[in-house]
Amino acid sequence: MHETLLLCLGLLLTVCLLIILSQRLRLPYPILLVLGGLALSFVPGLPLVKINPDLIFLIFLPPLLYEAAWFTSWKDFWRWRRVISFLAFGLVFLTSGIVAYVSWAVIPGFTLALGFLLGGVVSPPDAVAATSVMRSMSLPRRIMAILEGESLVNDASSLIVFRFALAAVLSGSFVWYEAAGQFVLVTVLGVAVGLGIALVFYALHRWLTVTPSTHTVLTLITPYILYMTAEAVHASGVMAVVSGGLFLSYQSATIFTPANRRQGIHTWATVGFVLNGAVFMLIGLQLPLIINSLGAYSKLEAIGYGLLISFVVIVTRLITALLSSHFTHWVSRYITVGDANPGWRGPVIVGCSGMRGVVSLAAALSIPLLDNAGRPFPERNMVLFITFIVILMTLVGQGLTLPWLIRWVGVEDLDHLQPEHEQQRAVRSQLIAQALDTLNEQYATQVQRSSLVGALKQKLEKEAHLSTHQLPAVENDEQEVTEYYHIYSELIGVQRQALLKLRSQEEYDDDVIRKQETQLDLEEERLLLLMEAQSQAPTAPPERPALHVAK
Repeated sequence: MHETLLLCLGLLLTVCLLIILSQRLRLPYPILLVLGGLALSFVPGLPLVKINPDLIFLIFLPPLLYEAAWFTSWKDFWRWRRVISFLAFGLVFLTSGIVAYVSWAVIPGFTLALGFLLGGVVSPPDAVAATSVMRSMSLPRRIMAILEGESLVNDASSLIVFRFALAAVLSGSFVWYEAAGQFVLVTVLGVAVGLGIALVFYALHRWLTVTPSTHTVLTLITPYILYMTAEAVHASGVMAVVSGGLFLSYQSATIFTPANRRQGIHTWATVGFVLNGAVFMLIGLQLPLIINSLGAYSKLEAIGYGLLISFVVIVTRLITALLSSHFTHWVSRYITVGDANPGWRGPVIVGCSGMRGVVSLAAALSIPLLDNAGRPFPERNMVLFITFIVILMTLVGQGLTLPWLIRWVGVEDLDHLQPEHEQQRAVRSQLIAQALDTLNEQYATQVQRSSLVGALKQKLEKEAHLSTHQLPAVENDEQEVTEYYHIYSELIGVQRQALLKLRSQEEYDDDVIRKQETQLDLEEERLLLLMEAQSQAPTAPPERPALHVAK
């Protein structure tokens, strides 16, 4: 037990150090974590780390999918629903079929059923890999929305292909129309279960008074309840988690209090950080086990087959993405589409962004060791090795070349959206304007009578001037505005130092100190937003003394 705990702590420490290094090198952290896991797998004396597929599907997958669904824009998801549906279902089925026939024709001992089994494993881009890699790159909003939406849903279609192919290998028979009907049933039932359970948690959050800690615990158990309930009734657990997460995310503004929302965001940021780092590290650590299980195949043969299937997967996605652009232009004559002329640049980026990840590896590892007759499952080791090569080629290979490809293609934002900092400034200006209108219309008497309400109005008016760059005295003096921000930041640092001194005095309770620290945190966060708006570009946090009140 002590050795296992020490190993887990060591891996978490390694994850933190590698992510820090990835920030310094400006590399997507999943790539560096996989390579770090590969390097660690060759360290002499390090115990072999074996992934339990049930651990991935039951422990890791629900919260990772739920977090991805939570931060997915429902508005963008619905706008690009046709493209997302095609990529998540049509492309998965097409890729599975092409991989099946190629592997059947090329790899000795592979049957068509085994080919579909391999295709179901390697066909879906991974939700965690796609969002983690793509968020570190500057991409138009529509491409990010399509990729995130696709990676959320495609696990359901690929796992269904995998399960039917596995059943075909074990039983020796396959009826396509039964599989198609079962696919529709499993998907629809998964969505229904997800929405039904999400409504229950919606009621708990909205109509029961819960503390921030209780609220956070409820959000942590929600994805597991969604997934396990759906799987218990033989529905798609993936679709249940995704549909439930999208629904609750859309309703979050009405069911969560500010304190609950703030604590939940911080907690999920930590949980997502740990789980994301762990899954990519575990992928790299599987190499020795996979190599040792090759059996009769030589390493050179296995690598060749893996590279071939990787090439098939990448090219199939790229060609399909380009053809879908032409199809979208043609079909726009008959139905309303998100963009009637998508061009070729966006489809090229989408076509080259199919990173595979831990779901593919977990699916391959879940293949049983023995078939129904008690014999070794045919070609299990080869399926596992090819899956690892596909993950390595798509995640590391495509992940490292994507920034260069994006610069070469020169993709532009066809939606012509304002930069994020300008949107933040515009939204803040509208909020302040609405608050001032309410004060002037409904509380004019109180503004004149009460010094506190009058001070509140003055504060809002000053904020309005700051957020719209309309300070009369400094409208054209950037240096004076910068000086203002510098002094303001320094004053917050001085207050932190004073708070640290008050912390040691017995007459002040620690809860009071912590609440004041939270107020300073919020004030500093708001100051950073104003600084970004002023510079019209994201900026680093202002320097201040590295002081923190002990909790």
